[in-house]
Amino acid sequence: MSEHRRKPSQPQDGGRAAARRAAQQPSGRRAAPTRDTRSTTEMPSGSYGEERPPGGRAEARRAAQRGASGGSRRRGAEPAGRGSGRGRRGGPPDNDRFINYPRSDKYGWRRFVPSWKLVGGTCLGFFAIMVAGAGVALAWVDTPNAQKMAQAQNNVFYWDDGKTQLAATGGQRNRQNVTIDKISESMQDAVIAAENASFDTDWGVDPMGIARAVVNMAKGGETQGGSTITQQYVKNTFLQQDQTMKRKFTELFISIKVGATVDKDKILEGYLNTAYFGRGAYGIQAASQAYFGVDSDELTESQSAFLAALLKGPNLFNPDGGIGDNATPDKNLERAKDRWSWILDREVEVGRMTPAERDKWKKSGFPRLEDSDQATGLGGQKGYLVETAKKYVMKQTNITPEALERGGYRIYTTFNKKKVDAMEKAVNKTKKEFLDAKERPETDKFVQFGSASVDVNTGAIVALYGGDGWDKKHFTNNADTSGVPVGSTWKPYVLAAAMQDGTYKTRPTGLSPLSKYNANDLIEIKYPSGAPVPGKNGQPFRQKNESDKAYGYVTLREAMEKSINTPFVQLGFDVGHQKVADMAARTGIHKDTMDSFNASFFLGTSTPSAIRMADSYATFAASGKHHEPYSVKKVLLNGEEQPGFEPPNSQRAMDPEVADNVTDVLKNVIESDEGTGNKAQKLGRPAAGKTGTTDKNKSAWFVGYTPQLSTAVTLFRTDPESRKLLSMNGTGGVPSIHGGDIPAEVWTNYMIDALKGQDVEDFPVAPPLGDKADSIGAPSPTPSPTPSQTPSQTPSATPSTEAPSQTPSPSVSPSETETCNPLDWACEDSGGNDNAGTDAGGTDTGGMDAGGTDTGGTTDGGTSDGGTTDGTTTDGTTEGKPGNGNSNGGLFGGGGG
Repeated sequence: MSEHRRKPSQPQDGGRAAARRAAQQPSGRRAAPTRDTRSTTEMPSGSYGEERPPGGRAEARRAAQRGASGGSRRRGAEPAGRGSGRGRRGGPPDNDRFINYPRSDKYGWRRFVPSWKLVGGTCLGFFAIMVAGAGVALAWVDTPNAQKMAQAQNNVFYWDDGKTQLAATGGQRNRQNVTIDKISESMQDAVIAAENASFDTDWGVDPMGIARAVVNMAKGGETQGGSTITQQYVKNTFLQQDQTMKRKFTELFISIKVGATVDKDKILEGYLNTAYFGRGAYGIQAASQAYFGVDSDELTESQSAFLAALLKGPNLFNPDGGIGDNATPDKNLERAKDRWSWILDREVEVGRMTPAERDKWKKSGFPRLEDSDQATGLGGQKGYLVETAKKYVMKQTNITPEALERGGYRIYTTFNKKKVDAMEKAVNKTKKEFLDAKERPETDKFVQFGSASVDVNTGAIVALYGGDGWDKKHFTNNADTSGVPVGSTWKPYVLAAAMQDGTYKTRPTGLSPLSKYNANDLIEIKYPSGAPVPGKNGQPFRQKNESDKAYGYVTLREAMEKSINTPFVQLGFDVGHQKVADMAARTGIHKDTMDSFNASFFLGTSTPSAIRMADSYATFAASGKHHEPYSVKKVLLNGEEQPGFEPPNSQRAMDPEVADNVTDVLKNVIESDEGTGNKAQKLGRPAAGKTGTTDKNKSAWFVGYTPQLSTAVTLFRTDPESRKLLSMNGTGGVPSIHGGDIPAEVWTNYMIDALKGQDVEDFPVAPPLGDKADSIGAPSPTPSPTPSQTPSQTPSATPSTEAPSQTPSPSVSPSETETCNPLDWACEDSGGNDNAGTDAGGTDTGGMDAGGTDTGGTTDGGTSDGGTTDGTTTDGTTEGKPGNGNSNGGLFGGGGG
């Protein structure tokens, strides 16, 4: 190659000098060309040029890095603002932070992705803090002392004066500690199999169970189970059982410490000595005696499985029953049997029992239980009063039955001692005068009373009669139980609905109580369209009265006075079933105690409690304002008043003029000599009320009120074995019992004493109301304005030409006057079927049992009231014991509301 074409050699320091000059240029900008003009023709190192001296590129990189930090060594430092700004533009940001986050060596979203060093360091640090905290917590907490459980507090209940003690429960707990060698192996096996199969090997905690409980509590749900035996033992030793995160974590730390430091046998011993088994029994020894009358080391495998079942919650598994609609004796017994069977299977599954042993115990059946002695100290009406107050406390708060058992509550009730004593006195007086079980065992035995009295202006329950008493082995509260049909005491709701909502003839105007309806026997009932309501085989349905007397067309006022059935059945169809049901519900009757919609619905086949009936009629007395019944006005725990016990606010159930007109009509039931409730005239002050009787006299009611007090009284008989309602024909030596007889007598005697010393008050004057619209066939069917009401003191405008017999003859007895359900096409009897009343029985186990309904028609009496229709039948099938009553009540008679 020609010499003149070769590139001149580059000076040895050319690369380094150029690099230094490039480094001295502002960061991020292109370097200026060198002064050597040859640089314009220089080519990169390659086949056409000389190679760069070794280290040239490396030196250039190092120089560039030094330049990014502030320029070359030869260059003086630039002002801080300008130099630093150029440095950031030319390279990554500074990286001199202790925690490099967001990351300075990354750009965009990558800056916010933590490095593995940061993640690992954070986790390690958090773990170290947790270990240190757990160590401090474990050193700080104490292990539980089972003996402290004996230091329990009473629950004290007070009468309405807030000073006088009604009863004290709890306190001296029924508990006796035993060592593990005094607890049968079968009991230990049953508890471990049912509660914590890994008990022998776990560390005392169940992390998954704790997590579930924490999450559920954080969501505001119920506290969940899943705790180990160790955790339950720790929880049992805490007198404060609040369901909080703090308590749960404290329990966790103590459980870990106990699991690591305490022998397993000691833990199991402590748990079984502190667990609550129901019947007031704390600990396995007390429970063995309470349920089986044996010591804890004598328990069989079957008995042990039952007691282990109770650990899931005695309120729901104790066959005696508990507190709440879902804790009836029947439901509890069913749950206990299922759990008992499951525990036997579970013992086989975890290797603590052989299949042959399991089969032997299952074949022998559910273990027989001893009768409960829990009624000690709560005889007479006290047991029912305490039970009613407890149910209300639980309804108003989140307090559990177990929390109530632990004590410490001061419960101030609405019960008035004077009125409670007066009610018990009235019942006992009537029993003594009318009943003689020794002389007439076939008719006077198993007769039961229930009664309740409510303050008209507040809804406060001031008195009740629940039965003979817990000390007499009668645990069902007859005042707060549904299952007994109310008969013709239901008719005021039909009339009130007609006055409030009108019939198909008068809507939207209400109906006048002076409207006339056909009161003859066996009249054909029609739909508003005029079509007949179908009876058997499609034939028109005909309603039966108790008497075949031809009343003709009578006013609704007179029909109520004499409690004639046919006008109210036809009126019910004219108004509509739903309107009547809604009216009753607005006055406080629970819909789940109402019968199905058929003809008998208008005659009282529904089954609300005495408390609910008294409270409902108080709505009429209060000119249409309804107050929910309540039994507790204040609760203190550790001296602090608990929320939720303010008196219920009133709600408008109907227009005032409607309620006052109903009252005016019901006054005539008592004040008229032909009224079915005329025996209540002995009260000697203005009062209103209604009698009620059901088919075959299986139940009889009287519900009445003054301006101050509303009271309901019910009378019925139950077969202690089948638990069905029995006929009261012949009871008290009378051919047939009606609401105007014994119930009215009890009501009057009670009200005389209860109102003694109070001012005599009268009801508001009832103004004229609604349009007068007679039923089909009446002389004047065209609606017309209502004339002034006839004063309630005046006898009926259309008196009967024949005074009804006080004791109807057998030819017109209720048993001969039953009718068919108009919707029952299979009914074969022209008058009806044999399904009378609600055959809900009672039980000897306490207060909340669910009976069935064998609903039918009603026959009401006193003088001449009644009639029958039919309903549906559902027999009560639960097991009962002698001496107990009807059942199936929610809070204040069904529904839990």
